[in-house]
Amino acid sequence: MSDYTIKALTPETFDDFAAVVERNKGMFASCWCTWFHPACAEKGQTAEGNRALKQRLVAEGIAHAALVYDGDRAVAWAEYGSPDELPNIHHRKEYDATAERPPDYRVTCILVERSHRGQGLAAVALRGAVELIAQAGGGRVEGYPHDTAGVRKKNASFLYNATRTMYEREGFTYDRPKGQGNCVMVREVAASTGAA
Repeated sequence: MSDYTIKALTPETFDDFAAVVERNKGMFASCWCTWFHPACAEKGQTAEGNRALKQRLVAEGIAHAALVYDGDRAVAWAEYGSPDELPNIHHRKEYDATAERPPDYRVTCILVERSHRGQGLAAVALRGAVELIAQAGGGRVEGYPHDTAGVRKKNASFLYNATRTMYEREGFTYDRPKGQGNCVMVREVAASTGAA
């Protein structure tokens, strides 16, 4: 895994992010990883509108992701942010009914480019998000992976936030179920030395 590097999604890395999204046909229904962001006029209208929205949110500093690079090419990412930045989660009603306290951050989407799947890059992306959260001061981090009971699904493209097993390997603990086949995983992330 040492051949891969992590960079934050910023205005400077947006074109790298855009390239991997375009190679993957805009993501699910051309969402450009905007589904979890708050509702607004641009969202969900067109692929171009979603792209523009994501670029605007990145420029405003309210869209975050850890980009995984293979050389100079981004090949995976993990989207993360505060609940205010990413309020739209699947099974929200059940989640709210069982929540005891909100997280400081949530990881909402992990994508690995098809040609790089099966190499552990979802874990690398999640690790990158945790590292960037630590640099930002750390806190309680939640992820909402699929709880596949350790059985690998045949079509990984539907695992938009990886699996419970992977989160457990990355130091997250099971908190509770969330909808059919999903769960809430939690990890307390300490601030890294020199965190802002």
